[in-house]
Amino acid sequence: MQSRTSEVLSRNKQDGSGSLIGYFPAGYPTLDDSVAAAVAMCKNGVDVLELGVPYSDPVMDGLVIQEATETALANGFKLKQVFEAVKAITAQVDTPVLVMTYWNPVLSYGLENFARDLKAAGGAGLITPDLIPDEAAKWLEVSDELELDRVFLAAPTSSVERIKTACDLSRGFVYAVSTMGITGTRDSVDDLAKKVVSGIRDASKTQNTAVGIGISTSAQVVDVNAYADGAIVGSAFVKAYASGGISALTEKVKEISSGIHQ
Repeated sequence: MQSRTSEVLSRNKQDGSGSLIGYFPAGYPTLDDSVAAAVAMCKNGVDVLELGVPYSDPVMDGLVIQEATETALANGFKLKQVFEAVKAITAQVDTPVLVMTYWNPVLSYGLENFARDLKAAGGAGLITPDLIPDEAAKWLEVSDELELDRVFLAAPTSSVERIKTACDLSRGFVYAVSTMGITGTRDSVDDLAKKVVSGIRDASKTQNTAVGIGISTSAQVVDVNAYADGAIVGSAFVKAYASGGISALTEKVKEISSGIHQ
């Protein structure tokens, strides 16, 4: 089955532009604020939205995103509100909305309930950074039933077999981790990103891949889209919002997407 996320990435690749996947945490600083921020991102250059679920033990997240999710939790964010956010966002824009979540909150909520509520809200699927395909049998079954995207990660340390499995079982795209470490902005995107994408291309001629971790400039987005199907930006957007609210975020999205969406 073709996914809306795949359609967007493939279409943008074919027309020569490329794709920007933008992350923002649900509930930051409040639920309504995060919805307004996400909608602004989608209207100003983000092709696929990655809506983060605030979590108390975010092992992959750098300081900027950690502080934002801590603020959301301190302001009373509850897991079920992510579906309210997805519904409010998808009512205003056609952009595919993927929810990025660690696996424990999904299990606590109940996998089938989480998936059904996500589908009902208009969500496109899940990005699951700490769930490996080998342990995802029930999620594979439920996501097939509901036609939800499932994005698994491939890292510089992933074996050929693990990359092949991620390619075979992901729908939407494979998330290529550009470097070993936590999220954040970096001056240059690690050369390891090209190595991971090359491994994904070797494993599958049809699977899309997007590169994340460390991407924060228009030039990096252009560079990554030259060899991948999309670039994922998170910390730079959250940082912009933290410093100047929705207007600063909007300007940052326009700036970072300017190289691929002219």
